[in-house]
Amino acid sequence: MESVTVTLLSLRGTWGFPSLAEAVSAACGLYIILMMALMCVIIYSRQRKKAYLLFSVAAIFIMTYEAMNLYSACGGQVQLHWIVWKNTLEASAFMLINAAVLQLYRKLKRAGVWALLVLGALLILPVLAWAASLLPAWISTAKLVEFTLFYRALVLILSAVFILPRIGQPKKYSASLLLYLLWLAYLWLGGDIPAGEGMENTVLWMSFLPLLYYTTLFIILFERIVELLQRIYRSSITDGLTGLYNRKYFSGRLRRYMEQGIRVSVIFCDIDNFKKLNDTQGHARADEVLKQVAQIMEDELDEIGLTGRYGGEELVAMVVDRRAKVEQLAERIRERVAEESIVTISVGYSTVKKEMTPEELVNQADEAMYISKTTGKNKVTAYKAAEVKKSRTARAQ
Repeated sequence: MESVTVTLLSLRGTWGFPSLAEAVSAACGLYIILMMALMCVIIYSRQRKKAYLLFSVAAIFIMTYEAMNLYSACGGQVQLHWIVWKNTLEASAFMLINAAVLQLYRKLKRAGVWALLVLGALLILPVLAWAASLLPAWISTAKLVEFTLFYRALVLILSAVFILPRIGQPKKYSASLLLYLLWLAYLWLGGDIPAGEGMENTVLWMSFLPLLYYTTLFIILFERIVELLQRIYRSSITDGLTGLYNRKYFSGRLRRYMEQGIRVSVIFCDIDNFKKLNDTQGHARADEVLKQVAQIMEDELDEIGLTGRYGGEELVAMVVDRRAKVEQLAERIRERVAEESIVTISVGYSTVKKEMTPEELVNQADEAMYISKTTGKNKVTAYKAAEVKKSRTARAQ
């Protein structure tokens, strides 16, 4: 009787006959989890984030018990001790998977680590005691399997209460928990459902619930990895303080536009008296002002060009929209900075001409800005060769 009860509580052999659907589900589950494991190992080798390590360990557990499920679904003889260890692996994997999802978004604090260790001990110690024949006689193998089902239900509740509010992708994560809840309910009630006519369809559909669960997990993991990679790429091409593109990326984009024959204009801005602001009001206040000026430039260049931080208090912009009037745009940036912040800016601009390099274009805008800086500040100057030559002569004297 115990053998029958335990078989009813097992994951794939609920009805005691081989099932093509169960075999397909187990095989597909193995493949999905293998892809997850490979992806996590590759990412972990580069980033050393503990979430990927937890995912990898959980994937090993899942692949192990799915292989056992596949063997059972294909008609293999399942031993009683297999069923206990298989359910233990499932419960362990479920706990690690949820901990890994939390780790994807938040660093696991000391309290969380202790909670994870306690949960792990709660599962492993009774199973080890059973393996060593230390449990009382009234605790049958079937009751131990029921305990692993109860354990998973407990982990599911804790995940819904403590993990769900603290992570991104809450809808997908909720869907994964719901799928797992349906699967647990099916396992829990499976032994009480008579195997009558038409119940093969129930087995068919329910056997694919784990596969849907794995698919949802894969999507959660994949989207988070893509999000993190995008963040890493974004940080490599932008300035950490202002959020504008850094000098290297800005120069590269400028070069590509010019190579494509696009009429590009460059606006070069320098914050007036920025060193004095640093000395009198401190770096924090100066950084705040720098970010404010950068935001104004981003607002004005939205959809018509790009902005970047060239260095220090020097900010640049390229205008690629032919309809935009560069002089008016530069003047509007200057006016907004003067009105909305405690500083002013000196601005210069230049438009590309034939056989001009990106460096020459930026230098022309820089020289025009220098004229604004040395002739009163808080003004806009267009690059004109004659005026630049005159300015250079004055500097030399």
